[in-house]
Amino acid sequence: MCHDFSPISVIEILMRRIALFTETFVPKVDGIVTRLKYTVEYLVRLGDEVVVFAPDGGVKEYKGAEVYGISGFPLPLYPELKLAVPHPGIGAKLEEFRPHIVHIVNPAVLGLGGLFFAKAMKLPLIASYHTHLPKYLQHYGLGFLEGAMWELIKTAHNNAALNLCTSTAMVQELKSHGVEVVDLWQRGVDTEQFHPRFRSAAMRERLTQGHPHDRLLLYVGRLSAEKEIQRIWEVLQAIPQTRLALVGDGPYRSELEQIFAGTNTHFVGYLQGDDLASAFASSDVFLFPSRTETLGLVLLEAMAAGCPVVAARAGGFPT
Repeated sequence: MCHDFSPISVIEILMRRIALFTETFVPKVDGIVTRLKYTVEYLVRLGDEVVVFAPDGGVKEYKGAEVYGISGFPLPLYPELKLAVPHPGIGAKLEEFRPHIVHIVNPAVLGLGGLFFAKAMKLPLIASYHTHLPKYLQHYGLGFLEGAMWELIKTAHNNAALNLCTSTAMVQELKSHGVEVVDLWQRGVDTEQFHPRFRSAAMRERLTQGHPHDRLLLYVGRLSAEKEIQRIWEVLQAIPQTRLALVGDGPYRSELEQIFAGTNTHFVGYLQGDDLASAFASSDVFLFPSRTETLGLVLLEAMAAGCPVVAARAGGFPT
């Protein structure tokens, strides 16, 4: 049978309306936001319409996608992260947008709201797992809640038609805890942005605080307890004429400043874009001791920039 498609009907077939619920988005800086930024950018470039439901960060639009900000309050253990509380306005926005699919990222608070509205409206639902929350708990004195956390994760994710993980290790982890229909969301890195050509004498001078001929160790990421950054202290003490640059910020910074007091450690703060690419390319070794990662995007960025990586053989790193 032959069908006569009008130009408008063809466009409607090719275009999809996607509602994305996430507990973190721009202007926050972390690996999840980086992946979501690329995802949104490529979806829009392919012609899809995207609305991002996220904690309100003062951003209304990103790369052609609407950002629907929801007011929230800082997480007590991690003030940089806002908890956005779902409200009926989200349902009204979904009714207006009429998405073809809803994607919830790390369903915790706002994501559970997205799950509720998607189920109520009988919308196709995808979920993805990016933050290994059960393993985080032990770093905040809440390890006794790990079993309950896995039950919440299983319940939330089993409401989705498909669950995506960023490494094969996490695929197996979720399956072992009863999450069904799990698949791999392939990892990737921007090899145009992260490249050895960004190596810079000026950046090396900056990161070493005027000692460019010393060995330069680099860490990039959140300064938080679950990252186990303090484990680098012994490495720094064991190798003479070595300096450490910690790029990023977070709730554990003051404790780390005390731990690394008297050492050749530079707390750089956040770097982005070409400056971040230059930091990777200008360092001798990238160290990442965290054992709670589902992917560790910064490892791929370091390798793309030509910086050797030493990381914990745990979580999503090996696979």
